[in-house]
Amino acid sequence: MKLSSRISSIKPSPTLEITVKANALRAEGRDVIGFGAGEPDFDTPDTIKKAAVKAIEEGFTKYTPVDGIVELKDAIIKKLKRDNQLDYTRSEIVVSCGAKHTLYNITQVLFEETDEVIIPSPYWVSYLDMVILSGATPVIIGTDPAQGFKISPRQLEKAITAKTKAIIINSPANPTGVVYTLPELKALAEVIGEKEVLVISDDIYEKIIYDDMHFCNIASLSEEMKRLTIVVNGVSKTYSMTGWRIGYAAGPEEIVAAITKLQSQNTSNPTSISQCAAVEALNGNQSSIGEMVDEFKKRRDFIVDALNDIPGISCMLPQGAFYVFPDVSACYGKVYNGKKISSSSDFAAYLLDEANVAVVPGADFGNDKHIRLSYATSLRHIEEGMKRITNAVLKLS
Repeated sequence: MKLSSRISSIKPSPTLEITVKANALRAEGRDVIGFGAGEPDFDTPDTIKKAAVKAIEEGFTKYTPVDGIVELKDAIIKKLKRDNQLDYTRSEIVVSCGAKHTLYNITQVLFEETDEVIIPSPYWVSYLDMVILSGATPVIIGTDPAQGFKISPRQLEKAITAKTKAIIINSPANPTGVVYTLPELKALAEVIGEKEVLVISDDIYEKIIYDDMHFCNIASLSEEMKRLTIVVNGVSKTYSMTGWRIGYAAGPEEIVAAITKLQSQNTSNPTSISQCAAVEALNGNQSSIGEMVDEFKKRRDFIVDALNDIPGISCMLPQGAFYVFPDVSACYGKVYNGKKISSSSDFAAYLLDEANVAVVPGADFGNDKHIRLSYATSLRHIEEGMKRITNAVLKLS
């Protein structure tokens, strides 16, 4: 059977693929340490689980409004006001089946064949394919460690053309963990406002931030920027609720209405029970966030130091999220058992075969000199994984 050219134009999510492969190897009896999944290893807080159980016991198991229950919309409105100083109404909020679903819906209602969408690189793997599926053209702006993996206003201005519809800003970022500062966002906003370009602000790692860094959303800079911005967030990372699948968008009423119309034809409402759990997550006690971030910071500090101690590997200190994106290109050209390492894919395959360590090639994020590791796993696994990577690198010649 001939499949559509649309599905042939994209690839499976490499981060999910790596996790599936690692799990399959474990099932075969191999002791694989996985650094692939972008998923907190903490349990969902009990208060949130109890809210879900209560919903089930009270029979809240039917269809809800397509764009989310009123209670959840109000909780999102309250959160955006409390944390981001942003004011929205219910008609400017739509709840979807995870932030990924939210982003996909946005690309489908906004973009078409004549549009260009700017994506800073390194980027989260799904941005590119979502834009391609919409028919639009991704325009990649490359960054490197020397510039802190952040685009400059000059780079942005050069990339914008008459076809530019939007730019995607992800801060804290996956895979690099960088966080845009208030002055940096203001500088980008000047260009964006002048050119009337839309911003998709992916804030999913908003609460996972370290040291003296502070989160800022570009929509909060001015009413003009709020008009041009669609804020995307969810409960997956902040509350360790990846499997509950609740994400949301806040933005102009016309765009939100279009997302709701699309969602009415593809998924209908997000899960009723998960919506009740998300209300508790956003309105309830927030202390679990700080505890989780404190633990992530310990893991971050350890893994960065360990990677920088490995000959041929250098790693920047992430400011947020729970990923490291080390440069492993000094290992390219080296050989083990007759096999030459020439790319991030080769290096990742070597680590899996030789060290039983699963990482994601940087090429999938737009930078082939690097690999990505998630430290959303126990310190014990991180310590063992670093030993294995060190030994594997030392075997290269």
